[in-house]
Amino acid sequence: MTLNQILKQFQQRSIRRVKLAAVDMDGVLRGKYVSLEKFASAAVSRLGFCDVIFGWDIADVLYDKARYTGWHTGYPDAHATIDLASLRYIPWEPGTAFFLMDFEDKAGKPLTISPRQVLGKVIEKAKSMGYTVNLGAEFEFWMFRESAESLRAKGFRNLDSLSPGMFGYSVLRASQNSEWVLALLEQLPEFNIAIEGFHTETGPGVYEAAITVQQGVEAADRATLFKTAVKEISARHGITPTFMAKWNAELPGSSGHIHQSLTNNKGKNVFAEGNAMGEYIGGLVKYLPELMVMVCPTVNSYKRTVPGAWAPVNASWGEDSRTTAVRAIRGSAKSTRIELRLSGADMNPYLAMAASVAAGLAGIQEKLEPPPPITNGYDANNAPALPRNLGEATAKFQQSLMAKEWFGEDFASHYAITREWEVRQFEKAVTNWELERYFESI
Repeated sequence: MTLNQILKQFQQRSIRRVKLAAVDMDGVLRGKYVSLEKFASAAVSRLGFCDVIFGWDIADVLYDKARYTGWHTGYPDAHATIDLASLRYIPWEPGTAFFLMDFEDKAGKPLTISPRQVLGKVIEKAKSMGYTVNLGAEFEFWMFRESAESLRAKGFRNLDSLSPGMFGYSVLRASQNSEWVLALLEQLPEFNIAIEGFHTETGPGVYEAAITVQQGVEAADRATLFKTAVKEISARHGITPTFMAKWNAELPGSSGHIHQSLTNNKGKNVFAEGNAMGEYIGGLVKYLPELMVMVCPTVNSYKRTVPGAWAPVNASWGEDSRTTAVRAIRGSAKSTRIELRLSGADMNPYLAMAASVAAGLAGIQEKLEPPPPITNGYDANNAPALPRNLGEATAKFQQSLMAKEWFGEDFASHYAITREWEVRQFEKAVTNWELERYFESI
């Protein structure tokens, strides 16, 4: 819709305010409310939005080595552009419209370090190769009868799960919490996030949701907004979710699998016939080790990628195997697809999707032959190793020529700095494990 059409719709819907948001380096939405007058003006002439959102970490602590922004630049306003096509209405906040924002540099070009625009660049590359990219995320997340205040009062320990016991695919548990479940299933589609499937997973209070497949950047928009929407809706029911990759060492981790396929200019799924699917897989197997930091972005990500945890430990692929990093799913001409199983629920959807699609497209460009498929990825000793921690993954990313070629030197350098920072914050932390192991006995 045009701006005039949107403003007319605002009148029809009695919209009184607009919420604007952009995604930071960790996939967290940062934004603010603006008046209708301010929105109308910004939609035409852009909006000033402090560029610190790309210069601090998930806890609002400033990166010390970032070159894009810092004390040396004075943390000025970035030029934000409102994506009018991203319009949504927030059903749990009556009278509120919502938009996502992109950014421009001083020359009026897309900001090269913005995660949403990094994915957009890859999608445009796919279009130049004659492909439309189809993506769908599915998340596992754990629910607790806790608030932001009670989590901190308890030190994030001894938490009250939404429901007890290990009960995957439980009709009973979902029905016992039907007020919360139905709120999600009804309000998420009203927020333009269609849900294809929703069920309990194995663990106390854990659920899985599959988001309906979409084309291009919109798929990452929905994945990112899903996480925030679940948090906002759940808070109204006295419930808090976590999308950590591994919140408890004794329980399964949380995946953020990415389903993907390519269609050509005739609308046909190119994975259903020919060599494209094999070459795409070949690219994933080759490049996942050096792009893993874009897929598994936190220290905690690597607590999930261990043997026997339903997460991959190497750059392997298999036919319908849930033990490999890449799962080939062959079905009808429409449903044949690839599932990236390496990504966890803590992923930044824009960057994880950008890395996965870029690796696959590079495989097609280079006409890579995939290695033989593997049934049990945990026994695949010959498969390329994946980094075992965030520091190792960041070092591999810094050496990657492919990353610089596909995502640009500015992004590759800035993102590596943000992950190095994350590693250093963890290295100087004193953990509960250390206290319990050494405090009295050492």
